[in-house]
Amino acid sequence: MDSVEASLRLPRQQARLAAALSRAAASHRIYVYLACTVLVLVTSFLLGKDMRWDTLDYHLYAGFSALQNRFAQDYFPAGSQTYFNPFGYAPFYALATSGLPALAVASIFAVVHSAILWLSYELALEIAPRDDGRTRLALAACAVTLTFANPILINQFGSSYADITTAEVVLAGWLLLIRAVRSPRPSRIICAALLLGAASALKVTNSVHAVSALVVLLFLPTPWRTRVRYALAFGVALAMSFAIVAAPWGVRLEQHFGNPVFPLLNNIFRSPQYPTATMLDYRFVPDSLWDALWRPFAIVAPLFTVDDELQAPDLRYALVVVAAIVLLLRWGWGWVSRSPAAVVSHEQSRSTRALAALGCGLLVDWTLWLRASGNGRYFLVMSCVAAVVGVALVFRALASMPKARNWLLIAVFGAQFLQLYTGTDYRDYVAWDWKPWFEMSVPAELATAPALYLSYGVQSNSFVAPFLPPGSGFVNLGGDFPLVRQGVNGEKVESLIRRYGRHLRMLAPEIQIPGDPHPVISVSGADDALEPFGLRADTRDCVTIIVSDAGPQPNPITDSSKSAPSAVARLHGAPLARPNTAYLAACRVVPHVTSRPEMGGSASRANLIFDRLEDACPRLFQPARPVTVYYGEKDNNYIWARRYLNTNLTAWISGGWVHFIDPTRGGPAQYIGSVRDFEKGTPRITCTRQDERYYAKVISMSPAPR
Repeated sequence: MDSVEASLRLPRQQARLAAALSRAAASHRIYVYLACTVLVLVTSFLLGKDMRWDTLDYHLYAGFSALQNRFAQDYFPAGSQTYFNPFGYAPFYALATSGLPALAVASIFAVVHSAILWLSYELALEIAPRDDGRTRLALAACAVTLTFANPILINQFGSSYADITTAEVVLAGWLLLIRAVRSPRPSRIICAALLLGAASALKVTNSVHAVSALVVLLFLPTPWRTRVRYALAFGVALAMSFAIVAAPWGVRLEQHFGNPVFPLLNNIFRSPQYPTATMLDYRFVPDSLWDALWRPFAIVAPLFTVDDELQAPDLRYALVVVAAIVLLLRWGWGWVSRSPAAVVSHEQSRSTRALAALGCGLLVDWTLWLRASGNGRYFLVMSCVAAVVGVALVFRALASMPKARNWLLIAVFGAQFLQLYTGTDYRDYVAWDWKPWFEMSVPAELATAPALYLSYGVQSNSFVAPFLPPGSGFVNLGGDFPLVRQGVNGEKVESLIRRYGRHLRMLAPEIQIPGDPHPVISVSGADDALEPFGLRADTRDCVTIIVSDAGPQPNPITDSSKSAPSAVARLHGAPLARPNTAYLAACRVVPHVTSRPEMGGSASRANLIFDRLEDACPRLFQPARPVTVYYGEKDNNYIWARRYLNTNLTAWISGGWVHFIDPTRGGPAQYIGSVRDFEKGTPRITCTRQDERYYAKVISMSPAPR
């Protein structure tokens, strides 16, 4: 009897499967999804392999540290980025080191990344009236096209960045909330909260989108008491999801730093290993209210450092503003003229409510985002929402004029794709081959002997750590968060130095002088970072790590005659330099004790001057009281500097003058005032930020040096 039932059940299952496949083949979704995936795959291929700054600085190391407990042997190996939740980068590390060709790995990520277009398409379908199928599909197709035409999004296709993968999780949560606005179900709200909480734990910048999602709940078509219950359930589920996903990494951070979200919120947890001031990156935060109001239109222009380091012009936000104003004017004119209201169907009412919920959520999210960072990489979710809302508003505003609507959208798409072609900066092209993502040649001297590697520079080169022999440690002494000998951080570094004993290596980039076929090494910066710990680099004992296909390399030395012989050394057996290849020198580190009693007095004097600078201009030089770093001598004067994480400025003292520079935006160093101005007391300083530029000058300052 059982065999008879089984024989009858199998054909029924096959029939149901065939029917499901037939329905899928007849659906428009399968073709849209397939087209989106192919488009992203082609885009990723044309952009080449991603070897950008962040990939080398901390992305690969983050995935490595997620799967390997590195707390015992590494210390700030990737600067201040080291201790953010690394699990979002674990897939990149696993695939990039799996032996698969880089093109295959990028293609896998491109397929995953194409889901952000699928979700945008579904979101557009939710806010379009379902009683007009043709218009609904046209709106969704236009929305997904504008979603794709985002320079920042395009640059992340097939890359190591977790911004886009976590943005998909957030966008899925917002999609569930909009569906709940159309048809309230507790399961949709709870699932949305779980997704948003998990995405916020993986990348804390997503928490802005989780908070602004609460606005969507105000549009639920339910009594207020029910909305309050839903909001409470949403908050509880959000907090639980965040705690569960954040816990595995948070427990480690609590054990080592006393702060489960280190280095964030250290003004609350007050770990001695990091500043206890409020940390906020001001690179893209508007200077004033007017700048904030103008930001949707400022992003349209192909300029640097508006909402991204590169030129990334985007007109979708201006489109949302203009279309919303036109729609409000039309509504206002109809109300003033008391023209008879059109009959609105139940379906149109639901789609209008969904669009209003999405638009208000976008407005709140935009406001919070501008206040928190203004960084376009952290706004990928809302850039998709803006594309959907902008196209939907155009369809609404010009519903009675379809030809005008079509021509307007053609003009918008034409202008944006022209910007993508002529005004956008893309990542440096690195050609594909059938080799792994990281093709690294580690010399035999390093491959078997564990050592402590001491790197310096804002580019930490921590991507090398996974390829070093087991037991090796990694410390970035002179990164965006410099480590000095004083305090808890100094004690930790010195304990690692003592543990490894004579097995110490300094890791420094090799550079090429024009006309010289061999790279050379400049160790002046490395020695500045090592000297406080009583160490120096021995350039007579160096070997070279070669990283193929690493992309165009910086060339900081352009004239060998300007480089002191002690600062530049030719390595024994240095390789012939090849294009798109990085060379890292691993030099033995040896004791180097100097006795310069005058140096202590110079340091105390520098600290006094920096403290007075920060007191006189707290807006620019923050957070106050960072560590003071020694950078060698110039004209028999010690050079001292402080780096300010919030504003990305560097101030330093040399030649009797106080200077500062903004390395993010470039430009020449600026003189603030003479050392004498600050030794007299806290001076009056004119300091401001205008047009994305910083300015600071002592009032009635001494004449600037010629």
